Amino acid sequence: MPARTAPAPDHPAHRRCPWCGAATLRTKVRTPVLPGDLDECRTCRHVFRTPDPTAPAPPPAHPDRALRRDRDHLGAARALLPFGEPESWLDVGTGPADFPAAARAVHPYTAFDGLDTAPELALAGDRLDEAHHGTLPDLAPRLAARYDVVSLFRHLERVPDPRTELRAALRVLRPGGHLLIEGTDPRCRAAALGRWWAPYHRPGHLHLIPEANLHRALRVLGATVVLVDHRGALRPAGAGTAAALLLTARRGPVGRPATAPLRLGRVLDRALRPPGPVAGRASAYRLIVRRDPA
Repeated sequence: MPARTAPAPDHPAHRRCPWCGAATLRTKVRTPVLPGDLDECRTCRHVFRTPDPTAPAPPPAHPDRALRRDRDHLGAARALLPFGEPESWLDVGTGPADFPAAARAVHPYTAFDGLDTAPELALAGDRLDEAHHGTLPDLAPRLAARYDVVSLFRHLERVPDPRTELRAALRVLRPGGHLLIEGTDPRCRAAALGRWWAPYHRPGHLHLIPEANLHRALRVLGATVVLVDHRGALRPAGAGTAAALLLTARRGPVGRPATAPLRLGRVLDRALRPPGPVAGRASAYRLIVRRDPA
């Protein structure tokens, strides 16, 4: 690991990176429309939010359904086809179980369970074979070695401790089972928009984890990355939302006056999304990870 240097002047000496523990921090983005700046670790490039203790807590973690339409759900489900038909699948942060409902068309013989702390879980109904209310680390001992597949769609970036979630996810997998991870890529081209890049302003985003950091952490935890896909996890570049954020920046934290421009920006982003995968345009990554036999 590179040598640790003194922390930046605007960071207290006790502040350290939540991923690697280094004190080499710098302010990455001062968010104009949300409380809590984003810091970056110069050592491992992990990006994380410095929350304002006086700000309201973000809503419970669950996938952003505006970004996970049926095409995205089906693409993620098909990514597991080369690895066989799973008997059981746990979708973490499932909300109202939109993903399991779509994925059954690809895996009709798979039992889909969902896990969430959000109240939307109550809306899942018969979309799930079994619903688990709670956090993955808390429920992992009871669910140990129960699933062939565990999916984490935009989940690691929304929890206080991503490493603990990874350990728990691997614990509930059977040996040889697969972990499906999708996350926002802070090293993508679209991040060049800087403070106006949309993922920096989503209130649930506490961590933006570089893909390389996940590879190293998974090796330590006894897992092997068997597929890396940037194009399959394609997301809009965010130019429309960036323009909306620029227009609303002087209005303070996002509220009712800013809602319409931000919605328009997201519509523009979806409209400008290319019809197929385009190399270099992805703002996200998809990893399929195998839990190695003991």
